[in-house]
Amino acid sequence: MIDRRTGQHYAWGDGCDGWHLVQTATLSVIEERMPPDTSEARHYHEKANQFFYVLRGHLSIEVGGNERALDPGQGIQITAGEPHQVRNQGDVDAEFLVVSNPPSHGDRVSA
Repeated sequence: MIDRRTGQHYAWGDGCDGWHLVQTATLSVIEERMPPDTSEARHYHEKANQFFYVLRGHLSIEVGGNERALDPGQGIQITAGEPHQVRNQGDVDAEFLVVSNPPSHGDRVSA
């Protein structure tokens, strides 16, 4: 069994956290936490297809120039090559899963 207590933790951005729940050559599942008023840099992945799924809080995801608002229980697929940026514009932490196939680490290009 794996969860936040046993998954490999890493810090990113301005106070954001990630926990690797699955790390294989073909699949990555990460649980992430973004505090209010934080965002990641706009980027795309050359090979990785991703799926973002909100567990708690709310996320704003800009994909290819279109802004999407995601509530708990909602997700969005982002294909390789699509520029995107995730933001938490809410007033509580956003917690979400990021599923990547293949894994996205080392595959990120600034957009």
